[in-house]
Parts: sequence; structure tokens; C-alpha cells
Amino acid sequence: MAARWEVVRKPSRRGTGGGGSGPGGRKALGEANGGRGLAAPLPLAPSETLYELAFEKTTKKQNKEQVPPPPGQQPQQKKQNLGKPVKKPSAGDSGHKQGQFRSLEDALKALDLSELQKELDKSLSMFPENPSVWAKDLAGYLNYKLQAPRSDPALSQHPHDYPYCLVNKELRSIIKSLLSKSGAVLELFFDHCIYTMLQELDKTPGESLHGYRICIQAVLLDRPKVATANLGKYLELLRSYQNRPAKCLTIMWALGQAGFADLTEGLKVWLSIMLPVLGIKSLSPYAITYLDRLLMMHPNLTKGFGMIGPKDFFPILDFAFMPNNSLPPSLQEQLRQSYPRLKVLAFGAKPETTLHTYFPSFLSRTTLNCSDDMKKELLNCLTDCLSLDPLSFSVWRQLYIKHLSQSSLLLNHLCESWDSSSKKTRKSLQETVHSFKVTNEELALKGQNSVQDVVACRSACKNLLLKMKSSGFPWFRLLLVILVFTTGFLMHDVRTHGSFEASASAHVLRNSGILSASQQAWNKVSHYSFKGYSWLEENVPLYYSHMVTVLGPNLELVWAKTNETAVYISRKCSTQLAWLGDNLPRLIEWLQAHLPDSVLHLAEHLKELLLFLMRNYLLPAVDYVAGMLEQGWELWVASCNGEGSWDCLRRQLASLTHSSWIYLQDTTVAIKNWALAIISGH
Repeated sequence: MAARWEVVRKPSRRGTGGGGSGPGGRKALGEANGGRGLAAPLPLAPSETLYELAFEKTTKKQNKEQVPPPPGQQPQQKKQNLGKPVKKPSAGDSGHKQGQFRSLEDALKALDLSELQKELDKSLSMFPENPSVWAKDLAGYLNYKLQAPRSDPALSQHPHDYPYCLVNKELRSIIKSLLSKSGAVLELFFDHCIYTMLQELDKTPGESLHGYRICIQAVLLDRPKVATANLGKYLELLRSYQNRPAKCLTIMWALGQAGFADLTEGLKVWLSIMLPVLGIKSLSPYAITYLDRLLMMHPNLTKGFGMIGPKDFFPILDFAFMPNNSLPPSLQEQLRQSYPRLKVLAFGAKPETTLHTYFPSFLSRTTLNCSDDMKKELLNCLTDCLSLDPLSFSVWRQLYIKHLSQSSLLLNHLCESWDSSSKKTRKSLQETVHSFKVTNEELALKGQNSVQDVVACRSACKNLLLKMKSSGFPWFRLLLVILVFTTGFLMHDVRTHGSFEASASAHVLRNSGILSASQQAWNKVSHYSFKGYSWLEENVPLYYSHMVTVLGPNLELVWAKTNETAVYISRKCSTQLAWLGDNLPRLIEWLQAHLPDSVLHLAEHLKELLLFLMRNYLLPAVDYVAGMLEQGWELWVASCNGEGSWDCLRRQLASLTHSSWIYLQDTTVAIKNWALAIISGH
């Protein structure tokens, strides 16, 4: 069951065949795999299973009942076989070879689960302390019974969970039960399944691999870390089979099953196994398709933060945007569709603390010779680094002299996108550009070789400084100054002339007609407001009493009927309500088990957001306000000589009002004198 099925037809041959029968001939999975190398893996030694022992008994029985050939044919057969080595019949030549079904669905329907359970029980009873044998028995039995037409090694025409999605609940329960008892040897069992599949691919024709695929998916569904425990070994194995695409795709498919259960493990597999082979023509389509399917299955990318660093991100960037690379245009476009999510994973949960580590590589790639798409993406990424991580400005200043041409492109891009930048970024950029201006003057005096780059940087800095100076007229400040000046002038004018009617402002308004027009408008507004209020005062009580008279009895009747209906429903539905109360916890558990992870993650993020706001903003604000109120109260009591009375409060308010009035008056007089001085000067 471990590697192939062999039927021994005669006891004499079995003794010379080299494979012992019975318990003494069984080897554990670790012993069978012990001598395998990584660079050129040797075929696994076939190990007997209980299923083989059952075939031996049946074969012996049939040999006793067979009719001997006619006398004339026996010498002829001996002559034909003379000088030829005795060949042991293989599983494909055996009379007990499992017939092939039309489809895997038919094979699964024909599978006898009671027989499977019986064989597994035998294995557990005969080898109670050797779980590797149980697992090998399970995989061998399933692979022998589930003989259906082979699919391509990557199963590209099937769903991601094929063939495990076709397994019914009973078979899944048997598989999970056995694997849960074999937890200590799951990594060795996973290796065994992969290497046995690779051996079957060398045979013509070999068995279909559905049984081993089902076991691999069952293991990684609950234990995805089994696949990523030793990725370096599988990378070497993949390189040793570089000219055998079928075997490479089989390895990639088996390891990739871990990602459908856990995004973190899937990214480990893709970065360690599939990214290194991304340029190989026969393997690139599956690698990119797997990445797209992995990111689509896990829309919540928070679990993958920290998996992609600069070392992994920039090769992906080059494959996605660099023209004429080893990827065909269709695959490059498919990779570009996944690139935004990969960038989110690379920048992580706190880009404000990590983006400065990406800035040097982004800047060095931004050249005049790169393609337009590449240049646009690099400039956008550099802008994100500067706007989100303030340390990127200091990194840029350190790299400026060695990257003059790249810096000129970035400066021109910042000048074009100046209107969309934030105030914080503008302030830091202004300081950086001033330092660049000084550096450009020093480089111009030294007369280095890169004169054109220095000229381009000086021109870009000059344009950016002009953009900073002419960044828009401060209309709000101007209106605020005009409002304050007008209010102060009006108050000073009224105070000087004693009343508003005698002031110069009233005289100007009266002569221009503005005062009379405003008085007429005010009179009309007052008249209609008073008229509306009088109408409401007279009619609202009348209409209210009329509505109470008309609708009161009907409303009381509706209220009484509603109460009766509620009582009737509660009596009739008491059984259903009790059932609902008993089954509500089960419903909640079912919803928790079947709701998408995205909904649960959204609820967790909302909870974390509320806690973050409460801890970082609400509670500190409450403490700050309480402290300010307490400090203000202490200052007020101290200013009142320890007596917190209303007379003291009144005196302080009067003093504050007087001091404010004096300050405003002095300011207005100063502005008036300044205006008169300017007018008289002209």
C-alpha cells in the first residue's frame, strides 16, 4: 500500500523476492525514508501493508485451484522462458489490479468504507505503536481504490480543494480520526505522500494519485505548518527536477495546499518555492495563478503582515513592471492585478515606521531609461514614503549626492503633485529642498562630472520653491482681518461720538441708503415674525383639542387591541419562544462557525478601534478637561483670597471685560493712526 501493490503467486518465489511478509517485514515510515537524498531522491522501498497480506491469502487459494496447462504447451513455455530472468509481476500486471473508473466521483461512490475501516482497525491492532504504518495503510488503500483518469499535475481545471471536496462526511471522519492519532509522524507522512507521487510519475502507465492528494489536503487543512516545516529541502528537490515540469508542478501543488487554510503559510510557500521559479516558462503560470487564488481566498490581509520584506517585494515589482522580462505579457498583467495587495502586505500595519527602509531601492530604480509604467509606480511609491514616514526625508538627504538624476525626477513629480500634498509633508519638503539648494551650489562650485544632473536638480528645486511661495492666496485670513478691523473701527466710532446715530458710520450708512434699507428689512422681518407667532398662539391649542377629541378614542382602542394581541401571541407562542430560548445558543454557535472570517475580523477591528479611541483620545481628553477645571477652580479661589463667592466672580468678569475693551480700543486706535499716516503720506 505504501508504494505499489504486489501479488506473490508462489510461496517459493516469495522467499527469494527480498520482501518479507507479516509483521516482521513492516518498516516504519521514518525508516523507509531514512536514506533519501535531496538532490537526487532515490525511490522509496515498498513496504507491505495489511492489504497486501489479504491479497497473498487469496492468491494462494487461487493457485491451488488453477488447472495445469496441457502437456504439449508446458515444454514450449519452458523453452520460451529458458534463459530469461524470472520477473516478479507488478501491480499493473496482477490479476487483482483495481479497475479504473470513469471519474473520481464514481470511484468514491464505489468505495467500501466498512472495508476501509476494517483494514485500518487491523493495522492499529497489529501495530499499536507505529502510527506511520497506519497512515501509509490509509494512503495506499485510498490510492489503490480510487483509480480514475489522471488530471494535470497542478489540477488547473478543478477547484482549489479538489479532490478533497468530493469526499463525503463519513470518509472525512475516518481520515481525520486516523490522522489525529498519527500527529507525531504527520511531517514524515507528508514527505512519504509527495515522494510516492513523484515515483508514480516515472511509471508508464502509473497509478492515479487521487488517494495521496486527498491525504495531503486532509493533513494540511488542520496542520498547514506541516508543509512549511522544511521548505529548503523542497526547494532543492524542485531544482533537481527543473527539467521535469510534471514533478515540479506536483511538488508546488502539494506545498501550496497549506495556503488555503492559512494565509501566512501560503505566503511562506509562495515566497520560498514559487517566487524563485517565477521565470521558468512551464512553472510561472501556476505560480501566478496560485498567488491570485490565495489572495482572493483571504481578503483580510492583516494576517499576512510582516511576511513580505524589501528582499521579496522588489523582485515582485521588477517582474510586474519591468518590460521584456522572462514573463509573458499576459502573466505580467495578471501579476500586476495582484500587485496592489502585495504592496499592502509589504508595507505592513504601520507603514509610517517601515517605509523609509524601502525608499533607497525605490529611488535607485527611478531612472530615465525605465518604462513609463515602472516610473509612474516608483514615483507614487516614493511619494507615499515621504508622506507617511518622516524618516524618508533624512534617508533622501543622505542619498541625494549619489542619486542626482533620480532626485530630479522625484522633485519634478512632487512639484506636479504639490496641490494634493498635505501640510505636514509640505513643511518637511520645504526644509529638504532648501538643504538641496545649498548642496547644489556646493556641487556647482566643485565642478564635478555630473553637471547635467546638477543643473536638472537646481531647476527642479527652483520650480518647487516657486510653487511653495505661490501656493494660494490666504482668503480666510484676509476676511478675518477685515472683520476684526471693521468691528474695532465701528466700536471706536460709536464710543467717540457717544451713540450709533451720532457716529460717522451711521452718517455714511444713512447717506448711502443702506441704513434705511436695512431698517425696512428688519421691520418686515419683525412684523411677519410677530404675526406668525400670534397665529400659532391662537390656533395651536384649538387644533390640539380637536385632534384629541377626534383621535383620542381611536388611539385608546388601538392601544388596547395591541395589548390584547401581544398577550394572545405570547400565550400561543410560548412553546416556540421556549424552543427559541433553548436553541438560541446553538444558533449563535452555528453562526460563529459558518460566518465568513471577514465579518468576524471586521467586528474585532471595530472593537479594537473603539478601544483605541477610548484609551488614546476619550480618557486623556476627560482627564485633561478635569485637570484644567480643577486648576481653573484653584486659580479662581486663590484670586478671591480663598473665598469662592459670586461677588468675586462678578468682579473678575467685570475686570476681564474692561481689560479686553481697553486692549481692543488701543488696537483700533493704532490701526486708525496707521491708516491715516498712510493716507496723509500719499
